[in-house]
This record gives sequence, structure tokens and C-alpha cells, in this order.
Amino acid sequence: MPIRYLKKHAALEGRIAAEDAEGLQQWLRAQAKPAVALDKCEQVHAAVLQVLLALRPALQGRPTDPWLAAALGLR
Repeated sequence: MPIRYLKKHAALEGRIAAEDAEGLQQWLRAQAKPAVALDKCEQVHAAVLQVLLALRPALQGRPTDPWLAAALGLR
């Protein structure tokens, strides 16, 4: 399962496909303080990246892909 929805955050793991973008968007909008854990994330589809950039949840950890980390403003 590429996204695990937990009590305090959504954990993105491995490669996250375009099909996951809508579910992530809905979950983030439903949270009072949305957060996403990226430490096990290898790659995301552009649609998922757009959701993260548009909704700006709190980000935990760093993805393994340096380009993705830079795109999310994680230096």
C-alpha cells in the first residue's frame, strides 16, 4: 500500500501513483492539522506532487529522491 492513513499523518511509501492523488487530497482536506511522512517515499507522480504543493501539509522526514526533496522545499 503506497499511502497509509494514520491518526496523525499520511505515510507515503515507495512509489506513489497518480491514482493516489485524489484520496490523498480528500484525506488532507479532512484533517485539522494535515501532515505527511516522506522518509520512505521514493517517487511521486506529478499529480501527487501538485496536491502536496497546493495543500501544504506539514512534512515529516525527507524523501529518498533529492529532486523531490528540492521540489517540496526540503533542503
